[in-house]
Amino acid sequence: MNLPNKLTIFRIVLVPIMVIIPFWRIEGKFLGIPIEFWLIDLIFVLASLTDKLDGYLARKNDQITTFGKFLDPLADKILVLAAMMMLVEMNHLPAWIPIIILAREFLVSGYRLVAVEKGGEVIAASNWGKLKTVTQMMAITLAFIDLHGFGECFTGTLQSGEFLLNLIVTSMMLIQTFATVFSGADYLKGAKQLIKD
Repeated sequence: MNLPNKLTIFRIVLVPIMVIIPFWRIEGKFLGIPIEFWLIDLIFVLASLTDKLDGYLARKNDQITTFGKFLDPLADKILVLAAMMMLVEMNHLPAWIPIIILAREFLVSGYRLVAVEKGGEVIAASNWGKLKTVTQMMAITLAFIDLHGFGECFTGTLQSGEFLLNLIVTSMMLIQTFATVFSGADYLKGAKQLIKD
């Protein structure tokens, strides 16, 4: 097994570690934020970096494999949805955001399967897809160190520093959600012919 595929598997292994951290009840705070949130964030950032690294190494060293093509996007979805479900459980995120993302992933994955079966071309990631990925990673990373829930910046109850962080997280979550919808729509445009068939 090559290094890019090992990094992909490592990313999947990090997910259950990230998920069980809240059960450890780690005492202490840093900059007013519980240590466990920093640890969750550290693992999420590390896992996100392996995503960029495994793709770079696979292309650079010509180590693109069928296994990697299958597992890499799956690992990304597992990581993002696990992190978002944790945020929902912490009351930092409304459930409708990961529901939209999950629906989009099912639609796109279904389209890709049919496209491959029919011998059609799979659409490459659009600018909407790239925007989705960047804002998604930023939003999730910041959401774990934001002690307030989605949209609390609009209640007028937060102090300046808390307000700014919550405003950034809320804005990024909204942007990534819109980008998710529009990138999914791009894929479905390409599915019109397949649906007709």
